[in-house]
Amino acid sequence: MPEKLTYRSLNSYLRERFGTKVYKVSLNAGFTCPNRDGKVGTGGCIFCSAGGSGEFAQSGVGIKEQLAAGKAFIASKLPKEEKPGYIAYFQAFTNTYGPIDVMREKFFEAINDPEVVCLSIATRPDCIPQEVLELLKELNEIKPVWVELGLQTIHESTAEYIRRGYGLSVYADAVKRLSASGMEVITHVILGLPGESEEDMLETVKYVGESGAKGIKLQLLHVLKGTDLAKEYAAGKFKTLTRSEYINLLCKCIKVLPKDMIIHRLTGDGDKKLLIAPEWSADKKSVLNEISRYLSPI
Repeated sequence: MPEKLTYRSLNSYLRERFGTKVYKVSLNAGFTCPNRDGKVGTGGCIFCSAGGSGEFAQSGVGIKEQLAAGKAFIASKLPKEEKPGYIAYFQAFTNTYGPIDVMREKFFEAINDPEVVCLSIATRPDCIPQEVLELLKELNEIKPVWVELGLQTIHESTAEYIRRGYGLSVYADAVKRLSASGMEVITHVILGLPGESEEDMLETVKYVGESGAKGIKLQLLHVLKGTDLAKEYAAGKFKTLTRSEYINLLCKCIKVLPKDMIIHRLTGDGDKKLLIAPEWSADKKSVLNEISRYLSPI
């Protein structure tokens, strides 16, 4: 295994920026995705679950209620004297895809909460028209707005296989427009996509580091029940990374990223009720403990 490396962690960045411990509250705003409703496709990305990657967010209740429940759950685990801040994380599906007045209502519900220090909005690079950009700029003048873009890979053959539904130039343009408007971009990358070599994955990570994005989420490929990826896995068409392979690759990713890139995620965890593979990823605490042997936050 490689020598121990340092990286700029999200926790240290949050404390430095907001002066307190900050926690994320995952939200489901009830949006859908152009890769599901027919505009781009109908099946979604090959790895995406029925919950649109929002299994840890609540659904069926308003934003205020979700925030209140999320904050109460987090606060119940903290010392009473601790006064944390919260990130309102619009996680499920594509959160800039829908009626602009609905977005405005939901985003302002979250940003007006006095304990919310930041909005983090997960979306697709092909779903940021000018009117959405103007709304995000307006919100960003109140509190910081982060926009999370699901890139996953820079390789077009893989992007076609996973049914991403947009080209790399669309991502590059979105990062440029968002950054020029004052937003921080966080890019999602999946490590272990079928057919990709280690070199392919490192090329993607290096590209993201040079793209203008301020942060990156490095995500282990999970095979979840009910996805088309699960059918491919059952048919023996690919294997998932072993624990040692993933950690070794993760260290190489850190080496090719800029030193000031904020690492928002080192692995990720799939819903245990849905997880098929890799089974080792279900023990997140153990995985993070092993990662800490090789990577040290600063």
